[in-house]
Amino acid sequence: MSDYTLYIGIGAGICTGISMLPQLIKIIRDKQANDISYFMLFILLAGISGWVWYGVLKKDYPIIITNSFSLIVNILVLAFSLRYKKQ
Repeated sequence: MSDYTLYIGIGAGICTGISMLPQLIKIIRDKQANDISYFMLFILLAGISGWVWYGVLKKDYPIIITNSFSLIVNILVLAFSLRYKKQ
């Protein structure tokens, strides 16, 4: 594997990991999460968990680290959206 392949993977993982940060910040700032699709979040969490597991099996630390960060961000999105869900 060439060096640039590793950097492409790390860059893609970082982009994936931070992609939900604006949503998380908006939920926390507005204390409102009315239009969140929980079905989408559960599917996304399942997929990211699969990537973490895959990374562990392959002992591929960039996959493990970037997807673990993404998993944490998405769990926080789910937690805060449930907390601020309109009753």
